[in-house]
Amino acid sequence: MDKFIYKNRVDITALKAKMKKFSYKKHAHEEYALGVTLNGIQKYNLDGINQSSYKNGVMLFNPEQLHDGESGDNDESLDYIMLYIKPELFLEALGKKDIVKFSSSIVYNEKLKQDIINLSSAIFFEKDEALCNELLLNITDNFSTNDFILDYKKENLIVKKAKEMIYYELEDILNIDEIAKELNLNKFQFIRIFKTNTGITPYQFFLNCKVIHAKKYLEQTKDLYATVVEYRFTDLSHLNKHFKRVYGLTAYAYLLSLA
Repeated sequence: MDKFIYKNRVDITALKAKMKKFSYKKHAHEEYALGVTLNGIQKYNLDGINQSSYKNGVMLFNPEQLHDGESGDNDESLDYIMLYIKPELFLEALGKKDIVKFSSSIVYNEKLKQDIINLSSAIFFEKDEALCNELLLNITDNFSTNDFILDYKKENLIVKKAKEMIYYELEDILNIDEIAKELNLNKFQFIRIFKTNTGITPYQFFLNCKVIHAKKYLEQTKDLYATVVEYRFTDLSHLNKHFKRVYGLTAYAYLLSLA
């Protein structure tokens, strides 16, 4: 049976997951994500490159890094934990001002693995915020300057502006024609440019952002139907469908986990 449990604390979301038949669709998170494969094999495509994390593998994801995910062994369940850490918090703990990116996507480091497990356990057992902050510092102390690359890449200006416009439409219906017109492109040129630069279509990006912000809204309001209305999902089943594709469980199940 597939199982996904989330817990939030000190601007960090911890996830315990057990899956065998479930697979994540292509998506991205706004946070830095650090995880440990506890059992089985985690297979995923990261920025167009196939990855496999075996037992004790530490998985490292940068913010907005496109990926999917599935169990790589049909005979064995995949067990893993993840920590989703807001960029500003992670950079503060690192002592960095500018955005950096992990230079490796999977590492095998026993201390880092255990430090991630320790913080995950502290979050699930609702330990004091001070302890959680100390455990986060333990994690970031594992990294040296060589473990990161500075993010000097300048995002395509058209894509950057398009993303900003899409963010403004999260509570509405995506209008590709209007965005393309604003960018002096036809809609097919716009879709092609956006996908070439991001790996996903504008509509996929729109849905991914909508689900991420619906999750935050649900955490604040604890109101499923207000979330459906606020982010213009057709109905609760529509929200649940897209929520599960990103987080492994329905919005309803996630709400129950917040209690």
